[in-house]
Amino acid sequence: MSKVYLQFVFLLMFSTVSLLINIAGAQTKDVVNEPLPLEILKEFTDAFATIKTDYVEDIDDKTILKNAIKGMLSGLDPHSTYLDATAYKHLKEGTTGEFGGLGIEVGTEDGMIKVISPIDDTPAQRAGIQPGDLIFRIDDKSVKDMTMDESIKIMRGKPGTEIKLSIIREGLDKPLIITLKRAVIKVKSVKSRLLDKSYGYIRISSFQSRTANQLKKAIKKLTKETQSEQSSKKSEAALKGLILDLRNNPGGVLNGSVAVADTFLNEGLIVYTKGRVKDSNLKFSATHGDMMKGAPIVVLVNAGSASASEIVAGALQDQKRAVIMGSDTFGKGSVQTIKPLTHTTAVKLTTARYYTPSGRSIQAEGIVPDITLANISLKKSEHDSFMQMKEANLKGHLEQTRDKNKKQEDSKKGHKKSKNKSEKSAEETDYGLHEALNLLKGMSILNTQKTYK
Repeated sequence: MSKVYLQFVFLLMFSTVSLLINIAGAQTKDVVNEPLPLEILKEFTDAFATIKTDYVEDIDDKTILKNAIKGMLSGLDPHSTYLDATAYKHLKEGTTGEFGGLGIEVGTEDGMIKVISPIDDTPAQRAGIQPGDLIFRIDDKSVKDMTMDESIKIMRGKPGTEIKLSIIREGLDKPLIITLKRAVIKVKSVKSRLLDKSYGYIRISSFQSRTANQLKKAIKKLTKETQSEQSSKKSEAALKGLILDLRNNPGGVLNGSVAVADTFLNEGLIVYTKGRVKDSNLKFSATHGDMMKGAPIVVLVNAGSASASEIVAGALQDQKRAVIMGSDTFGKGSVQTIKPLTHTTAVKLTTARYYTPSGRSIQAEGIVPDITLANISLKKSEHDSFMQMKEANLKGHLEQTRDKNKKQEDSKKGHKKSKNKSEKSAEETDYGLHEALNLLKGMSILNTQKTYK
């Protein structure tokens, strides 16, 4: 097959494609109709013909054209990509909450795979992989010439099989080599527990189609637990406040994040999107029904909070419904739309940018928290004990005495105190959670004073 013949065939094919694009563009006002540049088309056909005739191995036309599609999309931005049958299937599984692999959300940076965040209770999180880690080698294969889709396909595999990741981490002098064992990733997107009897803690690890319903169930469960703890005051028992933990939440389904924000709002805009075509220009507003009934909320975020997490944080911040605490978020302010090509393949295409109610674009900026926290952890040490001076450390202090009649009662209280101390271990070691709970208690006190003033 000669190069001249191939060029003729492709010029004929692209003439047809150009006609179809012009017809489609005529139906969409915002799409600019321009003729396909013949010089670039000739360059493409020359490249195709050269591959067909001169490449060291015989490559079929289908493979070359699929690679061309991949190249078109990968050259746009880090989030647009071609989804073959396997990738399309994995994407569907990821939105419903169960898939196989390592449990990390990734993007690209400087030819390497960048970890946006590990997912809770997955091999990646248990192995200590952190947001911002750069994967430069997978099983001794460089990722530099891989598309993100190709790297994800390699990282996913049969549960129980091992994979080795070579990672560059900021602050370390040499790369990390981490070996992980693949597993079936079952993502439970909402976890909850009660803090200090009257304060709720809810962790959302990703946004799925079912997340908002799980969130509402969690709030009802925490409210019942609060009433149980305060059974003598059932009519008054309610959550005094809530910590919503979105740290290392890579995002997920847009509608899921809108529904989560709506759970805490009675009215107003949540998010809007703007793109080139009408279908990309959308507005999402809250419906009446704040499940927390105005009780204070603190939202925890960090650099691993991306996309849908930023929608929730931005909406609650702009609507003055919550205090955002932590560090600047990831800054993924673009919307990807899945456009099926066949029954088994599709393209994931960036079609719009999203904006918070006040008109802020999050893209490459992120949400700036109201209160910035340092990335530290709370750990008791001998140094801490040495530095904390108490009455018992003073020379000649009075010894403790006990009222004999109160001995039994104090013993019971001591047992209860010990139990509460054990339950609070997470708050004592998690600096962000510790600070959020302190702030929440202060907000709750002020809220109560305003109510009864």
